[in-house]
Amino acid sequence: PPPTTARRLGIPSEAKFWSNGISACAICDGASPIFKGQTLAVVGGGDSAAEEAVYLTKYASHVHLLVRDRDMRASRTMQDRVMAHSDITVHFSTTVTDAFGDPRGRLAGLHLMDSETQEMRQLEVSGMFYAIGHRPNSELVRHQVDTTMSGYVITKDARTSVEGVFACGDLQDMEWRQAVTAAGSGCMAAIAAERYLAENDLLVEYHQKVEVEAKPVTAEVSISAGAAKAEAVETKATFDWGLTEHRGQYALRKLYHESDRLLGVLYTSPTCGPCRILKPILKKVVAEHSSDMHLVEIDIEEDPEIAMAAGVVGTPCMQFFKAKDKIGEMKGVKRKSEYREFIKTHA
Repeated sequence: PPPTTARRLGIPSEAKFWSNGISACAICDGASPIFKGQTLAVVGGGDSAAEEAVYLTKYASHVHLLVRDRDMRASRTMQDRVMAHSDITVHFSTTVTDAFGDPRGRLAGLHLMDSETQEMRQLEVSGMFYAIGHRPNSELVRHQVDTTMSGYVITKDARTSVEGVFACGDLQDMEWRQAVTAAGSGCMAAIAAERYLAENDLLVEYHQKVEVEAKPVTAEVSISAGAAKAEAVETKATFDWGLTEHRGQYALRKLYHESDRLLGVLYTSPTCGPCRILKPILKKVVAEHSSDMHLVEIDIEEDPEIAMAAGVVGTPCMQFFKAKDKIGEMKGVKRKSEYREFIKTHA
């Protein structure tokens, strides 16, 4: 499981509208075409909620910030930014009791209750984003190392309360929770663990003799060589049938109509952290089947009409096609074995 799980409200229709109007990641899903130019809501009163409300104003026509209490818990600086923003309306003492949809089954609005007067009202929105904190998935070690009341592992320079046990990433990060900070703390933990092993004479080094010999270029090497070229959006002039990895709507249309291979379409957005995690995983699996499939990356900000037509409501999202038929879809980041098994079955 991931190191943390976003907290949810648990309203009656939450499952119905999840990934169809309700999300817990504005950074990942805010750029989705279904939210552009729409009225959106953010639930929460802390810094994360304030930051996400401001972020969503880049895409939304207006953002409603729904705060359960009389006051916000966010820093004064963030409160001032939100209050001064013309495209954000803050609703204090407001609780979301449920949501309702439109004839297409997408989120159309929220049922709200004033927590002081118990007055009920409706708010029409096309999207709702939770920013009410995360729950660390620390059950495995919660009674073995020191944790906070909310379950985050307590560390100092990656060291836990138990000698020889180290923690990193979002499992011990209550504030930043970004891919780059998680990677940095992972580096710290790895170095600290190596030093611990060396200091206690537990480090065993293996030196393998490497024999260099000429080898034919493999499919995986070919994929890597072409990956840099595929990072650029392809046009009619630059499209290369010899590549397995492609980017942009021209490549998508070309392969969709003319290729007889399995076609994988990966929808990403520039600010999506999980997208950066998934891409190297997916590309490694695709390299194993380079003669059987093509992979096209679509940036939903560069090609919003493609994402809209495909019904993409969040990133990352992987869709598979064969002979112009959609045969599968995987949302979020899955295990490498799941992608490998699907591709092996349908390629």
